[in-house]
Amino acid sequence: MRRRNALARVVEFEVRRTLSKPRFWLATLLVPGLLIVIFAISVASGTSSQDASDAQSSERFSFEYIDSSGLVDPALAAAAGGIVVTDPQHGIEDVKSGAVVAFFAYPADPTANPIEVYAADEGIFANGKYSSVAGSLLTSSATAEIGSPELSAIARGAVTTHLTTYQDGRIAGGLESVIPPMLYLVLLYIVIILMGNQMLSATVEEKENRVTEMILTTIRATTLLVGKVISLFVIGFVEMLVFAIPIAVGYAFFRDNLSVPDFDLSALEFQARPMIVGALLLVGSFALFTATLVAIGAAMPTVKDAAPFFTGVILTLFVPIYAVSLVVTSPDAPIVQALTFFPYTAPVTALLRNAFGSLPLSVAVIDITMLFALSAVVLRVGVQLFKYGSIEYSRKVSLKGALTMWREAKSQQNKR
Repeated sequence: MRRRNALARVVEFEVRRTLSKPRFWLATLLVPGLLIVIFAISVASGTSSQDASDAQSSERFSFEYIDSSGLVDPALAAAAGGIVVTDPQHGIEDVKSGAVVAFFAYPADPTANPIEVYAADEGIFANGKYSSVAGSLLTSSATAEIGSPELSAIARGAVTTHLTTYQDGRIAGGLESVIPPMLYLVLLYIVIILMGNQMLSATVEEKENRVTEMILTTIRATTLLVGKVISLFVIGFVEMLVFAIPIAVGYAFFRDNLSVPDFDLSALEFQARPMIVGALLLVGSFALFTATLVAIGAAMPTVKDAAPFFTGVILTLFVPIYAVSLVVTSPDAPIVQALTFFPYTAPVTALLRNAFGSLPLSVAVIDITMLFALSAVVLRVGVQLFKYGSIEYSRKVSLKGALTMWREAKSQQNKR
């Protein structure tokens, strides 16, 4: 009962201390805030760009043109404000003198040669209207010649397809089913990056402040370290909620009102198996990296000494990204298999494969079991490193020495 109360006090102290710091909330809320702003700007930019493009193609201004192709409809050109000429040089001179705003020279074969456009400069962005009008006039003429807007659209390749695939007799999800489980990978990256230093310093802080001996006189090393790990889990869960809740609320109430170019948010599919497997992979991955960074901190006298090891651990998170094309297109490739079963690259690789539907259930079970089992082992090692190196202020703790001392202590206890 006393150990349980001590563990609860450690967890309560660490969680309250972290959550009461304004800088924690500033760092936690900064990323989702920036993501919301960037998303809003992207949507607004995509919509405004499309509106600007449509407006440019329908804008009216005076222009002259010469049609070597014979495809431009004179009536449509006249209605758009165009005047046909026979001498290209005359059209260019009229533009230079300001008599007309633009001159279009249509080649004999517009599919092989570009339309030459000469116009008065109105700025790099506004100048786009000239090419838009020149191309729109030729397209309208071709449509009028064909006599059918539908046939004209088909000739331009403006057709779409809707793909439905089946897996095990059921409709398989497309991109709409990839995005939801992919959010687990985003959460893993964000939480590890935000909390990495805190995980590392969880066991180094007392060493640097020279208070470890005082703490260990009132509480066991194992209780202290386990309490710190549990508190990191609680804090990590809070950060995940901070990121996940706005996404969930936005999807639940505003998905039909959000306009994302070329994608319908209301079509997202939340399939049970990928979501459950992804959640377990996320928890197991977070547990492994937390235990590893805590163990590294337990073996190092200062955060500065632990920094190179921290960098090495974090880099393993990004190794699978360099092979992402193989992970997506060739999940059976040897390098992908190696990344899937190596503990510190398995989190990202398995989460990617899970999202894209290339992670067999048997492999998912192996990865999840491996992550949780190795987390327990690493945490156990971290406890021994902290126990036997908690008062080592000048040099890192030897793993071999700590384990040797642990075995000797165990042996003496058995003799007693």
